[in-house]
Amino acid sequence: MPSDQSTWLISVPDNGDIEGLHHELTTKLTGTSKSVLPSNLAQLAIPSFKTGTLESLVALSEELPKQDTFFTATVAKTVDTLRNLLNNDPAKLSQHILVNEQPVDSYVLRGWSWNEGRYGTQRSLREMIDVLVKEMTSIDNVMKSKLNNYNLAKAFVVLAQIQSFFSGNLSVRSLVDIVRKEHFINDSEYLQTVIVAVPKNLVKEWTTKYERLTAMVVPRSSTSIASDDEFSLFSVVIFKRVHDEFAQKCRDNKFMIREFTFSEEAIAKQRDELQVADTTEKELWTELLQLSRTNFSESFQILVHLKVVQLFVESVLRYARA
Repeated sequence: MPSDQSTWLISVPDNGDIEGLHHELTTKLTGTSKSVLPSNLAQLAIPSFKTGTLESLVALSEELPKQDTFFTATVAKTVDTLRNLLNNDPAKLSQHILVNEQPVDSYVLRGWSWNEGRYGTQRSLREMIDVLVKEMTSIDNVMKSKLNNYNLAKAFVVLAQIQSFFSGNLSVRSLVDIVRKEHFINDSEYLQTVIVAVPKNLVKEWTTKYERLTAMVVPRSSTSIASDDEFSLFSVVIFKRVHDEFAQKCRDNKFMIREFTFSEEAIAKQRDELQVADTTEKELWTELLQLSRTNFSESFQILVHLKVVQLFVESVLRYARA
């Protein structure tokens, strides 16, 4: 049983009185369900297809449900893509779930007609179905390819953000947007600057201990650089020869050495890569949104045409038209 938001395609034997049949059907449908309104009922003009043989009709009746499942799934996936792109905003979604720039119900109920230009009825039913399947398969393949490209670009941006500026505390996140050139001693033969992330509850201990963790730590060289909810970041100057020993002593005291070499070129490169990735993701988002909007309209029309063919085949078999 279709849901309240489904569109039903109903066929009845032609007794020669089309208006009478329409009136009778309208009366019965509106009388059995409050959700069925007269304004939501319309006659569907089905062209005179080439019927073919009984064997061919039976074969098509067995194949069409499979194609119907594929077509319906393709339309649904396109809607899901739009929903995800628009953050599941119903108002925005309704602006894109359109067929020929009109709501779906209007397309079906307000004078729907067979697209003779694209699916000429001079073709056999077999040929017509093949054309419909070819078109829907093409849409499905294009959507898969574009969606995959967008997801890869989006994943790259997320990964770049995780590895770069926006994720984690000071013990794990990138420092390229935090430390500056003046925090480092450069071009020294003997001295080097070390960056240390200190848990908030150990800052006082760091202040009293760092000079005595090893020999050759420059006195009063600890400088506070940044702080977050969990860690404070310090720079400290030591002699290069004691680096490994100093790092081990830091670990023993739960101070975390952040291995970082200051390079303006590397920082600029990382920022540029993130900017390029972000721009690419936005461009692909726009492209995929427009493509999904267009392909929803196209795929829904193809689906309706397949439904009409299916209705015709089942009706001929059921009502034994000569």
